Amino acid sequence: MAEKVLTLLDYFSCAVVFLVVAVYARHRLVRWASLPYPPGPRGLPLLGNLFDFPSNAPWLTYNTWAKKYGDVVSLNAAGRVVVILNSITAARELLEKRGSVYADRPTIVLLQLMDMNFHLALSRYPFPWRDRRKLIDRSFRPSATAQYRDMQKRKTKQFLRKLLSQPEEFRVHITHCITAIMMSINYDYDLKETGDRYLTLNKEVSTIATESILPGSTIVNNLPFLKYLPGWLPGMGFQERAQRGLVLYQEMVNSPFDYVKEQWKKGAAGRSFTADNMKSAWALGREDDEDSEVKNSAATTNAAGIETVSACITLARTWMITIVKTGSVVTSLFLMLASYPDIQRKAQAELDAVVGRDRLPGWDDRANLPYVQAICNELLRWQPATPLGVSHATTEDDVYDGHFIPKGAVVLVNAWAILHDPSIYPSPEMFSPERHLTPDGNVKEDPLLTSAFGFGRRMCPGRHLAEATLWIIVASVLSNFNVTKAKDDSGKEIPVNVAYTDGLVSVPEPFQCSILPRDDKAARLTY
Repeated sequence: MAEKVLTLLDYFSCAVVFLVVAVYARHRLVRWASLPYPPGPRGLPLLGNLFDFPSNAPWLTYNTWAKKYGDVVSLNAAGRVVVILNSITAARELLEKRGSVYADRPTIVLLQLMDMNFHLALSRYPFPWRDRRKLIDRSFRPSATAQYRDMQKRKTKQFLRKLLSQPEEFRVHITHCITAIMMSINYDYDLKETGDRYLTLNKEVSTIATESILPGSTIVNNLPFLKYLPGWLPGMGFQERAQRGLVLYQEMVNSPFDYVKEQWKKGAAGRSFTADNMKSAWALGREDDEDSEVKNSAATTNAAGIETVSACITLARTWMITIVKTGSVVTSLFLMLASYPDIQRKAQAELDAVVGRDRLPGWDDRANLPYVQAICNELLRWQPATPLGVSHATTEDDVYDGHFIPKGAVVLVNAWAILHDPSIYPSPEMFSPERHLTPDGNVKEDPLLTSAFGFGRRMCPGRHLAEATLWIIVASVLSNFNVTKAKDDSGKEIPVNVAYTDGLVSVPEPFQCSILPRDDKAARLTY
């Protein structure tokens, strides 16, 4: 009898719990259903804001909308909600405090057609992202990146020599330098001085990928059914683009990996990300399954090297993005030096006092060069290479500040708006290293600078390597060269226009500048 009563009580308890849960779930659904999406521009029936996504400097438009609608703005892209976060408060609350909800990536149809799901920055959360991130974090944590310093300095010297001989090709030299660093780290491969296939291959893949990610960049990302239509129809040009990207991507992933594998079998493989992780996998007898993860992770980190410690320093805030990214930031260095001669003179005075003119700056000098470090920090803030980062996606419904953010929403962080907030950075359009220094001349901690590398669980894993590469290049260029405005045939200075391209990674538009050695010692110091 007691057993029967206990059973009935159990059934009754379960029924009560079920009823409470059902009532709560219904209450929450009703409550959330009555909540509006974050405010934003009014859209069209069915299509919503599909044609409202700005194609030119979207971060500027989003920042303008924030002043009208609030820090969190939303658009409806033919039924899919896109949310733009324009403040550090919203970014930290959602992407960091509620990280598990906002750590996914949206499905990007064009990249799927190119089979580019390998990229860490684009991997779905939690799998396969978690395994790939663990592999990269292990090799690129701050203590591990110290082993690359001699190589970084050696590649920087090669960069300086190129500037001495062909200063007008400085943009080409920047790309070569950063790509060479990443190819060495990932594959122990020395990039050829000219005509290297890996250089052009990585750049082509990075360009295709980074131009395919932002909302509004291509219509198939918002209308996936278009991928099933024949390629001869008007507007289907993305299919040919996707096919070309697929072929290039497969070559980019497989070719350098096969190179390391062949070197390994010959007993000639040096230290590299790929060789070290390949060795670990083979030691565990997991060659077949681990080869794939090592190969894809290496490709992820390498592609970021183009145009920055660039994009993954992640593909697309991404190793592909971080190196693409560092290239953009280093190019901004030359733009800034030509525009702000007083800053250049002040940095050179600090370098001469600490380093002298008989050698180039080294890693041991970094702590004693606060103004040079402040320049690096301001380069990250002034014109962030990835103004909107890489899109996040929600894994479940959420509510923020009285507004409903549905599961599957695309979430963008306007890093440009955060790093140009006039209440934090007065006259944000001006390049001012002093804003990163304390009154006594020491480097000021600025937690907002991490906005340049993303937020939460998807923050760029290569940021420490990117910052180190940026520092050694900035210090070395300032120590060895004077960068000024170029002059025309009549001797008149050519104005420097501060203008940047659109896209996931924003780089300076073409500009001219004069790059001359500071003195007779400059050439000797590069050898």
